[in-house]
Amino acid sequence: MLGRGAQGSLVLALALAPLPPAAAAGPLESIRHFVVIYEENHSFDNLYGGWEGVRGLADASPERARQVDQHAVPYKCLAQADVNLRAPPLPVTCVDTTTAIPLQSAFANAPFTIDAYIAAGDRTCPPPGERFGQGVPNGAGLAGGCTRDIVHRFYQEQYQLDGGRQDRYVTGSDAVGLAMGHYETRRLPIYRYLHARGHPRYAIADETFQGAFGGSFLNHQWLVAAATPVFAGAVQDGGPEDLHSIVDANGFPAAYPLYRPEPAGTVVRDAPLTVRCGPGQPRSGRCGDYAINTIQPFVQPFEPGTPDFKRLPPLTNPTIADRLNAARIDWAWYSGGWSNASGAVGAPGWTNGTGGRCADPRTMAGATYPNCPDALFQFPHQPLSYFAAFDPRTPDGAANRAQHLRDEVEFIALVKRSLRACRLKSVSFVKPVGEENEHPGYASEPRGSNHLVALLRAISRSACPKDTMVIVTYDEFGGQWDHLPPPGQGNEQGPHDEWGPGTRVPTLILAPALRAPFVVDTASHDTTAIAATLEHRFGLEPLGPRDAAVLDYSSVFDASPARASPLRAGER
Repeated sequence: MLGRGAQGSLVLALALAPLPPAAAAGPLESIRHFVVIYEENHSFDNLYGGWEGVRGLADASPERARQVDQHAVPYKCLAQADVNLRAPPLPVTCVDTTTAIPLQSAFANAPFTIDAYIAAGDRTCPPPGERFGQGVPNGAGLAGGCTRDIVHRFYQEQYQLDGGRQDRYVTGSDAVGLAMGHYETRRLPIYRYLHARGHPRYAIADETFQGAFGGSFLNHQWLVAAATPVFAGAVQDGGPEDLHSIVDANGFPAAYPLYRPEPAGTVVRDAPLTVRCGPGQPRSGRCGDYAINTIQPFVQPFEPGTPDFKRLPPLTNPTIADRLNAARIDWAWYSGGWSNASGAVGAPGWTNGTGGRCADPRTMAGATYPNCPDALFQFPHQPLSYFAAFDPRTPDGAANRAQHLRDEVEFIALVKRSLRACRLKSVSFVKPVGEENEHPGYASEPRGSNHLVALLRAISRSACPKDTMVIVTYDEFGGQWDHLPPPGQGNEQGPHDEWGPGTRVPTLILAPALRAPFVVDTASHDTTAIAATLEHRFGLEPLGPRDAAVLDYSSVFDASPARASPLRAGER
């Protein structure tokens, strides 16, 4: 179905207009511009668990906060792998002899505040492009208060959720106890901005879950396509080019400090594709050639040196981009560092001059001109570059890419030019570059939050807020615990399937006509609610069963007012 009743045909009839009329009556009808800012790798409790009025840390039951081992025995202490959280150098306050190797720790088996141990100004961030598996010792890196990264992958997350008990995040993690860390919400730049005098009206959607289990690659695919991609012609011979996962009896694909494959001696493999069908298939979920974990696109930009067999063949399943193009609705995906990475010489955002070489000193090692990606450019964060419709080797793909895949600097320029009239496209997706996207391991949370505030402040000072909805959300949980089970886990109700949704993620909505300066939307959503919102606003056909069933974000207009606590002295 193309639209809702007769109004769907009305959209097509007026398709050449700068902006089609609403496909459905209601609050969305007044929205003429949508901005989706897609941040990285934090669970709701990890960032927003201390925000007033929400279902946060104070609502977590002891059973869901207490982590258990793979035999369901509660730990006494939290093991830590991050170099700045180990004991020593931190004082030993907890001893646990229930683990295979007795551990000494500074942390009891409970959530803890990261800021109390790694402050925003601590020099714990790696130089761009460098990796430190267990984190950077404080004083040896750059300022920003970075932690080490945490595993966030397809099979691991399903194990961590433990059927809605939320109690195996530590056992199923390579970073063990760091999974239970959270930030002091009131210290975050975004919290301070939204509690300052004259802040824009906003909603927190405190029941939004990541669209699919696992990490960034898959959840970016669910943002644009509401589907898990298929690797066409995947090798299935068990050889070196076979990219299928192998899991143990618990459906787990790896060995970690607190997890050992069962039965003992089981060979496991944590790879980009689901398990092959037949022997070795997990007790539930799909098998076959589905791409579930990080994999590179087949065409540029992709990580330098990636062989052909490790790159996903161009996809042909429908995306929200296809739907918007068919309805002639103007849109763009704005990505930080895109001009350099895609080889768009001379385009806005290009910083490599005209000398025929990658002149920017921040260029990723191994890059070949004209594809000169920033050292922290993330290729799996560019979901549309995986699709044949944006393949630059074809005339249509090259034109589609040139028109719609743009650099974030262009979005910022459009906002700055919108002082008298909003110049934004009908739909804008904004993806900050790695240094500014909040991803643990290589990015600073406060720096990324500051960049988010800068984007929101620029929009709020333009002519756009009167008819613009801004959706700020995070692609996935980053391996971090959250206490609220997603639909499909245990007895939790809501649209779900074998792909997800997964852990709850922070979500903000800025929009006109909210009932109060601050509201809390308690309706259940997942990442596909973004596609559903656009589909309902513009009369577009759903991409699949999930976005057809999920609630869209018009629910924020019915959300209850909440009192925003003023900042205390010293928090501004």
